[in-house]
Amino acid sequence: MSESPPEGDADERQAHTVRLELVDEPGELLNALRPIAENGGNLLSVFHERGSLTPRGRIPVEVDLECTPRQFETVVEALREAGVNVIQAGTERYGEEVTVLLAGALVGTDLSDTLSRIEECTSASVVDFSLTDEQGADGVSSARLRLAATEGSVNAALDCVRDVADEKELHVVEPLVEGEA
Repeated sequence: MSESPPEGDADERQAHTVRLELVDEPGELLNALRPIAENGGNLLSVFHERGSLTPRGRIPVEVDLECTPRQFETVVEALREAGVNVIQAGTERYGEEVTVLLAGALVGTDLSDTLSRIEECTSASVVDFSLTDEQGADGVSSARLRLAATEGSVNAALDCVRDVADEKELHVVEPLVEGEA
């Protein structure tokens, strides 16, 4: 969540920003804005980037709102509980990146499910993805995933990738982490 407010500022209304990813379906923007209003947030602006898609094919939306820091924490929690993919909230930022390669029957084991399950990890988000356009005769393809991870959580993000890959019998090529060489 966002950083704790200094003493005395807990009831002061402030501007906050949350960056979301929404499925391109009617009503999704309204569903994402509802938890903000229901928890005391006052909308200042909504930037809906409909012409731009994230690597998962979703629409990025940036919402500026005004509320107390305590209300903001409740808003972010309510958004997540409503199934809204919160990419950034206030000062919460993905501070590290890591790139991994996956190889195997990516298409045959439901690539969309693989990416969704990696996205469900609370410590990371898939910020870039590329898939080889040719599968071998045995259905093997490879993909490059660039993950943005919250500060200090790269290992947790890699654990999540490993778990999904193991379950789907995919191979993971991981980066060398400093100190492991």
